[in-house]
Amino acid sequence: MRVLLSEGSGLTSRQVATRLGALGHHVEVLSSTPLCLTRFTRHVRALHPVPRFADDPMEWFAAANRIARQRAIDVLLPTQEQVAVLSALHGRLEVATVVPSFAALRRVQDKIEAWRTLHDIGIPQPASIVVQGKDDLASVGQFPVFVKRPISTASAGVRRAATAAELVAAATALGLGREALLVQAQAAGPLAMVQALADRGRLVAHHANLRVIEGIGGGAAVKESVQLPMLTGHLQRLVQALDWHGPISMDVIVAAEGPLVIDVNPRLVEPLNAQMAGVDLVGAMLDLARGGHPPTMPDGRAGIRSRQILLAVLGAAESGQRAAVLRELAAALRGVGEYRDAAEELTPVRGDPIAAIPVIVAVFATVIKPSLWRLFHAGATGPYSLTPEAWQRIISASGS
Repeated sequence: MRVLLSEGSGLTSRQVATRLGALGHHVEVLSSTPLCLTRFTRHVRALHPVPRFADDPMEWFAAANRIARQRAIDVLLPTQEQVAVLSALHGRLEVATVVPSFAALRRVQDKIEAWRTLHDIGIPQPASIVVQGKDDLASVGQFPVFVKRPISTASAGVRRAATAAELVAAATALGLGREALLVQAQAAGPLAMVQALADRGRLVAHHANLRVIEGIGGGAAVKESVQLPMLTGHLQRLVQALDWHGPISMDVIVAAEGPLVIDVNPRLVEPLNAQMAGVDLVGAMLDLARGGHPPTMPDGRAGIRSRQILLAVLGAAESGQRAAVLRELAAALRGVGEYRDAAEELTPVRGDPIAAIPVIVAVFATVIKPSLWRLFHAGATGPYSLTPEAWQRIISASGS
């Protein structure tokens, strides 16, 4: 099958390419930058230049449609924020894909709308309030809190505040007064990443993994699969209430009283830990895109560890210490400490030696100058970020 991925820079795209290649599919990728992560794998046969999604989602959509038609693509899989425009303009798309209805997507794409949706369905979240102006900040009496812009990508629009003064500063920096913000209490417990797949409101599969080691930008350098009590029930209620179709992901805090949802993404997020645990989200997503109805999958195995060395190296570089980069790399390669028995999910080199290039470049660059981690991080998320302006263009184009 000829499969086209919507983005070349993201971690999810790189992992999906690996899985599709292992399944024997012909994989091509759209990218607004030639030096993207998915270039460095034998599983991707072609890279097609497109306009930056963050700059103009309509131009990106037109280019994606044209390339899919010219390349006789069977399925276009959204692997990053492009799911928003593919959902909004689904009727104009000339290739098969898998996206939720735009009405459903709008209920979770915006962080404030997602909070309201989860509240209405009865899914637990940390204590939260919506603030419209500085006067509203006086009602926040519990610290620390996180201040969130409604539309942002990869934690770029989130600030932590431990005091009332920090709250005012964070809210001002995020544009309070120009738009409403969500202020959410910090919950105690480890972070878990949750992925799920639904078929018109039916929960097909789900998976959860704990972030064992934090990497660059809050990502997971090491994950461990886990089974969370009550999670299945929460997901079933969510996908049924929204009549959801396709993948959906959440970040949750595993609190003493159970999982508390702190973020929702209307797309797939980093599926290879799930694959290693026995839950093939990519294969089932492809089946849905082709009009199939995959059977409900059993839970995956708990205790499966995976690593992303690139995130570990860049995360260590944030400290500003060259020695920290080398120590983290050595621990990961030797498989000691938290890296024990952790398989590589982002850049596996077995049978795919060019996958090592991004890690090698990151190590050399950050050992020479640790602050270069910022360049890698910005280059990874910038091309596919959904900006507030782009989101408004998508809403207008949808006609809803």
